[in-house]
Amino acid sequence: MPDITYEYLKSLKATNVHYAYTERDSMLYSLSIGMGYDPLNLNELNFVYERRDGLLAIPSQAVTVARHNLIYDIGLNVSKMLHGEQKLTLHNTIPSSAEILADHYVINVFDNGRDKGLQIQTMTKARLKDNTPLFDLQNLYFAKADGGIGSSDLPVKKTTPTPDRKPDITCTYQSLPWQALLYRLTGDRNVIHGDPDIAMQIGFPRPILQGSASLGIACREILSSVCNYKTSLIKSLGTRFTSVVYPGDTIETDLWIEAYRVFFRCRVPKRNVIVLDHGICEFSM
Repeated sequence: MPDITYEYLKSLKATNVHYAYTERDSMLYSLSIGMGYDPLNLNELNFVYERRDGLLAIPSQAVTVARHNLIYDIGLNVSKMLHGEQKLTLHNTIPSSAEILADHYVINVFDNGRDKGLQIQTMTKARLKDNTPLFDLQNLYFAKADGGIGSSDLPVKKTTPTPDRKPDITCTYQSLPWQALLYRLTGDRNVIHGDPDIAMQIGFPRPILQGSASLGIACREILSSVCNYKTSLIKSLGTRFTSVVYPGDTIETDLWIEAYRVFFRCRVPKRNVIVLDHGICEFSM
């Protein structure tokens, strides 16, 4: 196992990695973030059932179709690593099935110090097989137990705060007790989302919902409340993960609507916690 150095982390890459997903994968993803909760809602049925006009894919599905364990299994203390932020930029509408190629690499490493850990930011650039650009995905991780290696990069800029006013819309979603188990089938099979014993060993009373599932729920709320289910309107979507969601929690999503973007924040009122913060969804002009 190589030593974890700044130079080693910045050298990590995987290029031209092939992925494929099907309409079944798209329907499963849509169901896993709550689309089709009302099976008689014809707008939502388009995402979970192949009707005559063709199946639609939710933009946030992009975070699941090109997963790569670039910074896992290299010697970092994964049990103390947190997924801090995620930003998706779409170059074209996500198709309901596709073969794609992706490049993965580390774009930033900032050392907070021996007792404060590392910030590691990764990038995925995905394209269709004919080289049509599809999406870019940035992920920020906090490796809390791996600081002290030194770095010459600057810390990642803080995200834009939500507006200091009452939200224009607040949406309420009742998550399902088994939702993390369903979302695992989209590719995030980390045991903390399914195994009660391991969740308790790490410090949680029970398995937690995947952060990217919470982002998908927020994307669904924006699609339904602001975009009239027009997936092509969403150009980018990003947020900071600030607390955990337990399957079965009621999630409230606050939306602040501006001309070409929506700020969003997700809360669990019962536990008085903000679970997604500083969220921004930008629209195509």
